[in-house]
Amino acid sequence: MTSLIEKAELALSQKRDQLNLRWYPHYHLSPRAGWMNDPNGLVWFDGWYHAFYQHHPWSTKWGPMHWGHARSRDLLHWEHLPIALAPEGPEDKDGCFSGSAVVKDGELALIYTGHKFHGDPSSDDNLYQVQCLATSRDGREFQRQGQVIDTPAGMHHFRDPKVWREGDAWYMVVGARDEETGQVRLYRSEDLREWQDCGVLAEAQAGQGFMWECPDFFTLNGKQILMFSPQGMAASGYDRRNLFQSGYIVGGWQPGEPFRQESAFQEMDRGHDFYAPQSFLAPDGRRIVMGWMAMWESPMPEQEDGWAGMLTLPRELTLTDDNRLQMRPVKELESLRQNRTDWRVGELRNEAKRVMEECITGEVILKWDLAASDAEQFGLALEDGMRLYVDGQAQRLVLERHYPQYGLCGQRSIPLPQSATLELRIFFDSSSVEVFVNDGEACLSSRIYPQSRQLSLFAWSGSAVLQEAGAWHLE
Repeated sequence: MTSLIEKAELALSQKRDQLNLRWYPHYHLSPRAGWMNDPNGLVWFDGWYHAFYQHHPWSTKWGPMHWGHARSRDLLHWEHLPIALAPEGPEDKDGCFSGSAVVKDGELALIYTGHKFHGDPSSDDNLYQVQCLATSRDGREFQRQGQVIDTPAGMHHFRDPKVWREGDAWYMVVGARDEETGQVRLYRSEDLREWQDCGVLAEAQAGQGFMWECPDFFTLNGKQILMFSPQGMAASGYDRRNLFQSGYIVGGWQPGEPFRQESAFQEMDRGHDFYAPQSFLAPDGRRIVMGWMAMWESPMPEQEDGWAGMLTLPRELTLTDDNRLQMRPVKELESLRQNRTDWRVGELRNEAKRVMEECITGEVILKWDLAASDAEQFGLALEDGMRLYVDGQAQRLVLERHYPQYGLCGQRSIPLPQSATLELRIFFDSSSVEVFVNDGEACLSSRIYPQSRQLSLFAWSGSAVLQEAGAWHLE
C-alpha cells in the first residue's frame, strides 16, 4: 500500500466516527466518509462483485480523485476495501478519473483516466487526459502499469474508458470533446497494453452536447447499446431538466464496421439525480447497471454531515423489441424484505390517509386503477417534502421534492402509461427514493432530505382507486 493511500485510509478511519448518520443510507453504497461520484470498475471477480467509485477521501467536496473500493456477494451488503488508486504518478498526478475493470487471465485489470495539467491548471489548454492501467491478483492491492493511450493530438477532454471483450480482442470506448462536439472514440487491443485507434464510434449532432462522458457499449436483444452522459444538451419542455443527462442510443455494430444508429437519444432515468451509469455482466448473464444518485451543481445537504454521494440500486437492463431500454431492481433486493404491511385503502376521495408513521427503509407497492380514478391529483406523500402523484390534467406521473431550506425544490415527470393501471415499486432509504413504473417502463430517482417520515396516500378534487397498496420493511 502506497504512502498516499495509507494517509487517506487513516483519514477515513478518523472521519468515519464523526459522521452524522441521519441521512446515511442503509442499503445503498456510499463512501465511508468524504466525497463520492461516478461508479467505476463494476465487475465480478473471484466470487465477489466489485464496485469502485470516484472518491475524495479528504473532504466532502470534489477534489483530486481517488478510486474508492467495495465488494459484495449479493450487490446489497457492501464491504469497504482499501482505496485502490490515488493520484500519485506523473500520468495521473491531478486525479485518477473514471474507468472500468475487466478480468484477464485470472487478473483484475483497472483501466482509468489519468488527469494532469502541464502548467497552469486554470486553462484547459494545459489539460491532458490519458488512459492508464493497473492490475491485481488478489482484488485488493493494485500495481500501476502506467499510461497505455496518450491524449489524441489537439484534444484535451478525453476520458472514462470502458473496456470489454469481443471475439478475440479487447475493445475500449472513450468519451471525448472535439472543440464543441461530444464524441465517443473506439480502440482495439490484444493485451490491454498496446491499443490501436479505430476512430470515432459516434459523434454528437447539433444540440447533442459538447462532451460525451462515461460511455458504455454493450449488446442486448441482438442490438448494440451506446450509453453515455452528454454535457451541454438544452432542456426542452419536460425533457432533459437536469444540468446533465444520462441516456442511450440503440444501433448495430460489428468489429471493423461503423456504428449504425437506429434510435434517437433517450434518457434513462427521469428523476432529479442520476448520472454516469456503468453496466457490467453478472455471472448468470444479466446486464446490471448502477449510477451516481446525485447531480453536478445540485446542493448536497449531507456534506455538513461528513459524507457526500451514493450509488443507485443495482438494476437489470433489458431491451424491448421497439428499442426501449428498461430497468428493473435486481432480484436480490427481494432478500431484504422483512414483514409486509397491507394498507386497507381501496378508494380515496378528497382526503389524505396516513399509512406509515416512520418510513426510513421500505419498498412500497402501489397499483392504481387509472380507468376508475378521476381525481385531479392522487398519490403518495412523505410529509410535505416529497410527493409522487398522478396529475390528472397533465396526464403525467410527477415526482416532486420541496426542501426550500436546502435549495432543493422542483418536479420531474413522465407521461402516464397507456395502460389502465399504474403499478409502482418505490424504494425509500434514508435520503433517497427510486420509483420503478410498470415493471421497467420508466424510472425516477431522486435524493430527499426528510425532517419527519410520515407517509400518506391522498386524492384531491375527485376520487382515486387502489387495487393494491402496501409496503415491506427492508433489512
